Amino acid sequence: MSETLNAAAETFVDRRSSHPSGGAIGIERRQFADSHDGLSPDARELAQAIDSYKLLHRRRFITYEEMLAVIKQLGYHK
Repeated sequence: MSETLNAAAETFVDRRSSHPSGGAIGIERRQFADSHDGLSPDARELAQAIDSYKLLHRRRFITYEEMLAVIKQLGYHK
């Protein structure tokens, strides 16, 4: 049994120490980071504003109230 553990320990690769895309360690991965290309200019502006809000407040997901606040900051109103 200990031979099996030693073999497993020798082949183990710790992937936590580097980012798979070669980027800097500690940068948070976001769900839709690469999907802004096909958006209209207004949708791209909203997506970038939401991404900025999430980075500023260290949030992966935001609530509808937070999204509404971002939209209002962009100047939209009902």
